[in-house]
Amino acid sequence: MSCAKALQEKGYRLTPQRMVVLEALHGVDKHVSAEEIYAQVRAKYPYANISTVYRTLELLKELGLVTGITLGDGCVRYHPSEKGHHHHLVCQKCGNTIDLPEAELISLGEALLRGYKFKANLRHLAIFGLCADCRT
Repeated sequence: MSCAKALQEKGYRLTPQRMVVLEALHGVDKHVSAEEIYAQVRAKYPYANISTVYRTLELLKELGLVTGITLGDGCVRYHPSEKGHHHHLVCQKCGNTIDLPEAELISLGEALLRGYKFKANLRHLAIFGLCADCRT
């Protein structure tokens, strides 16, 4: 279900500013920061405020429509939940990021539940280390 449709069904207004935030969020195939979204919003609405972007992202996050992740640079990046769950291997030396399918961590989740009675939320995770190029 699209974010716009989910917001409507939950009784939220689809203001022009919200729609531009949604377009920016869904218009890229990578994770996007609030600042990157804001740049796109300002192109269409020059008097827009970055707080509108942050409020919209926070609402989407609360509703489970987006996930946020920090990939080691201190910047939270967002990804629509409907585009699927995946994880990231982040090289601490060169900054290269490799997407890791969700299935790779299923056994970890099972081991944590079995061994520690801990139900881990492994929906969007960044694992830091060194890539093959930086290890040599």
